[in-house]
Amino acid sequence: MSRPPLPPFTRETAAQKARMAEDAWNSRDPVRVSLAYTEDSRWRNRAEFFQGRDAIVEFLTRKWAGEYDYRLIKDLWAFDQNRIAVRFQYEWHDDAGQWHRSYGNEQWEFDEHGLMRRREASINDIAIKESERRFHWPAPGPRPADVAGLSENPL
Repeated sequence: MSRPPLPPFTRETAAQKARMAEDAWNSRDPVRVSLAYTEDSRWRNRAEFFQGRDAIVEFLTRKWAGEYDYRLIKDLWAFDQNRIAVRFQYEWHDDAGQWHRSYGNEQWEFDEHGLMRRREASINDIAIKESERRFHWPAPGPRPADVAGLSENPL
């Protein structure tokens, strides 16, 4: 299985890869998201460590069960050969209606087929008021082209 664009990445293909990941995550479909990763992909998400597509599906299913109206934006930070670094923000609310904005950085490593074999994510959450939300589009679903990314939306 191949997942273009393939390494080595250019600025354009690395940005395309980040946007493809953003769109997949905004679908909130754990199986769809897992298909971008190798069968034995290794993950660190906050303080959790796990490996493999089945573990990815289980993790994302659990994650999104408690993150309502999730909306994510990823922004290319750096790239080199088969590696990409992104920064991201996402907004969501819990079952009590409290909104949160989560800030983070991810480092990705890809195999020769364009599948991610390693993902490391560091994430911090802050509580926000609903009136402080920045990301407004129908969820789940991809960010519309007319909604600015992080480059246009300073921290």
